[in-house]
Amino acid sequence: MLLTRASEYALLSIDKIRRAQRPLGSEQLARELCIPKSFLAKILQNLARHDILKSHRGAHGGFSIGCDMKEISVYRIIIAAEGKSPSVFDCTQYQSSCPHGAIGKCSISPFLATFQGRIDKFLHELTLDQLFESEEEA
Repeated sequence: MLLTRASEYALLSIDKIRRAQRPLGSEQLARELCIPKSFLAKILQNLARHDILKSHRGAHGGFSIGCDMKEISVYRIIIAAEGKSPSVFDCTQYQSSCPHGAIGKCSISPFLATFQGRIDKFLHELTLDQLFESEEEA
């Protein structure tokens, strides 16, 4: 599941918003990114609830970045967009997530837990400023 369309659309929207000189509305973003407006609006609202974006009301309203991009991890964006932690596999190190209820008996469970831990660490450490810095240097 690692990144679904919700995460992809969240990152694409954030990129557009950070480049804008003013707040951008969900309708404009949906049109420019060719994303269904209702789906994008929910994603943007979730990002605002998690203080990643700031919502502005009024005729010139829309969304802007809600805090320093050095403080926003990709993990945090995924949580906001997906409503849950990212997982690489359907089963994880948690008993409740194992489709067979056999996490303690699974021979690859230790590997899956280690792999998931490394992915989580990477996503926690990767911030928006790092994600977009290579593009700005070019």
